Amino acid sequence: MLSVKSLLSTQLSQGKEINDSKYDGVIVVSHSFKEISKFPKLAPLAKPIEEFSQHHTGFEKSQANLIVVDKQIIPSGRLIYSSTGSVSKDFEDVRKFKTAGLNAIKLAMDTGMKKPLFTTIPYEEFPRSEIISALGAINGIYTPLNIRDVEENNYKAKLEELSLLGNKQLTTEQLHNITLAFGYSMSVCNDIGDSDPQRMTPAKVAEYIEQLFGGSDSAVKVSIESDVEKIKKDYPCMAAVNRCANDVPEHRARLIWLEYDNNEPNGQGKETLMFVGKGVTIDTGGLNIKTGTNMKGMCRDKTGAANVAGFFAALNLLRPKNIKVVGYMCMVRNSVGSNAYSCDEILTARSGKRIHVYNTDAEGRLAMLDPLTEMREKAVNEINPHIFTFATLTGHEMVCYGEYAAAMDNGPAAKSGESKKIQETGDEYGQPLEISRIQPEDFITHDSEFEGADICQLSTKHSPKRGHQGAACFLMRGSLIVDHGSTDNQPLKYTHIDLAGPNGNFPKTSYPNPLVTLIGHYIIPRSG
Repeated sequence: MLSVKSLLSTQLSQGKEINDSKYDGVIVVSHSFKEISKFPKLAPLAKPIEEFSQHHTGFEKSQANLIVVDKQIIPSGRLIYSSTGSVSKDFEDVRKFKTAGLNAIKLAMDTGMKKPLFTTIPYEEFPRSEIISALGAINGIYTPLNIRDVEENNYKAKLEELSLLGNKQLTTEQLHNITLAFGYSMSVCNDIGDSDPQRMTPAKVAEYIEQLFGGSDSAVKVSIESDVEKIKKDYPCMAAVNRCANDVPEHRARLIWLEYDNNEPNGQGKETLMFVGKGVTIDTGGLNIKTGTNMKGMCRDKTGAANVAGFFAALNLLRPKNIKVVGYMCMVRNSVGSNAYSCDEILTARSGKRIHVYNTDAEGRLAMLDPLTEMREKAVNEINPHIFTFATLTGHEMVCYGEYAAAMDNGPAAKSGESKKIQETGDEYGQPLEISRIQPEDFITHDSEFEGADICQLSTKHSPKRGHQGAACFLMRGSLIVDHGSTDNQPLKYTHIDLAGPNGNFPKTSYPNPLVTLIGHYIIPRSG
């Protein structure tokens, strides 16, 4: 089983006093050095920081500085003060603490620190500022999986240990435990989502998941479907996408089922989350091949599935109560070759809908469609179900919202207001989420123009105007979720989250989105 220790790029521990000789440096993240004196454990740092500020113009801009201090205060004599810059103006948010945490840890590594103490002066307007600052640091010390693989036991972490010291918002123990859970989950997401298409083929993703949740004490059940004929029969659209890749055994599709159930008898607030994540290990575009440099970075087309895996990692570690979560990771490879699926094919989906393929580069919606249909079939028997799809699905979403993910609700989900609540959590945790409304024409544009098909895979009026909304409508129509609206006999909540925008920073290490928000919204409040 892959342990927390084996997945984190450095050891996390609970911090103690700033004058402990075990630390080879102290890191302070703050929005104002004048606040430091209010915290007894950090008060000795106030004077040297103030003296430094008097000789350095722009000291409190968004940057990190190395300050030499008396070794009677800090035995190593090294202090890093990382300023968030201004945080009180309109449109400034908690992400400034994430950036400051990242800046601080980069400077710590540049100066050769191996065992720093890390602490944050919290800002009352941002109740998660201590956590978000620490997550910025965690993101900065992540080491890619292929490096950790090659060096194995000789692998040298960027830091040997990072000690966290809580202040006002959290105790040191709380800060450590919550950061550990987030860091572990983010590492899982990065290992799968950021890794190259050969290190994380569908087969190797499945192997990784089995190792992750394979322990006897695991709270997550895993089932993996790899049989080509079984997938062809039960998940025909997914099979079509992966048809060309079947010639290479390790490229064959894997449908990974994950399940966590900690609904207590007679417990309050029972809820069932049903996740489907797009896991395209490399998207060549298929026969609608991506030209020029447009294929670069397409190994991250599996980020939706990676977020699902990361969420289950947090479930396994924190064991929240009164929640059931099931998930599908739809792992495929959109290869190009003589056996590739093509434009003009008519695919009969699990739902019975006949689908006219317009563009093989819109493969993600096809890979998810049949597993989504199965989730719809299961949902009618679950307690308070809410179905989600997560996918780096459209360039249109990125054009509309830049680096932000977009959530699209069906009628029952919109009436529940859940996306609005998730959006509020996202603001708290520094992952703003946009809510995109679906309009009637988004459904109509997927009407088939061909008598032999029921719906078309891509809008018949394809344009840069409403591309990401149309994809959500296709998923609803193709899975028959559209038949579970607000006025139907069995309404089902469904939300599609297109996360193309926040995961477009290839080849830099990604900051898993909306993973942090989802953990903060669904898991942290239900954990001890």
